[in-house]
Amino acid sequence: MSGLVTKSVAREQQEQKIETRTAVKRIAAFAIVATAVAVLAVLVAAALYAQGQDKDKDKYSLISPSGIAFSDFRGYEDWADVSSARTDEILKVIVANPAMIKAYKAGVPGNGQPFPDGSMIAKLQWKHKKSTEAPFVVEVPDVFTQAFVMEKDSKRFPKTGGWGYAVFNYDAATDKFTADPKSLSDCGYACHTPVKAKDYIFHPYQKR
Repeated sequence: MSGLVTKSVAREQQEQKIETRTAVKRIAAFAIVATAVAVLAVLVAAALYAQGQDKDKDKYSLISPSGIAFSDFRGYEDWADVSSARTDEILKVIVANPAMIKAYKAGVPGNGQPFPDGSMIAKLQWKHKKSTEAPFVVEVPDVFTQAFVMEKDSKRFPKTGGWGYAVFNYDAATDKFTADPKSLSDCGYACHTPVKAKDYIFHPYQKR
């Protein structure tokens, strides 16, 4: 009788060892898979980041015919809104860098003072379309088309009121920006001269 009990105990111990080894193997396999997934996720993220960096590098390597580098406006995507405007075909959002926003909030140009050198402003333009989701009629941005930019540097642009102008076009089909070859003759200093008293800036900082 004792022999049978001993064999039964031994068998149970052997089965427990097998189950333990099986569980360990499963945990190890799961750990390997989890590690592989994590590594793959990191690689994918790195690839996407690099791709984004390459696009930014291409964009910020552009220089307008007037000699203004798009890289001067690096980070404009996150600048604060100043105002907005709309034509029959184009929706425009005007943004400015921190130096210009600070001047706006200090009362420029309404206080008769000009914007300081280093001020930068960008007019970002989209084609617009009617929303198919809103329960009311509203136009929303569709395809981004252009960045019209201005930067204040009195020494560099003394003949145009201290402001430099440039246009960078965006082609959605190729996902690429190009410097507008007509920038020198496009609406820049000539178009902004009517608001010379406002330091050549059309849009005030809107109340919010």
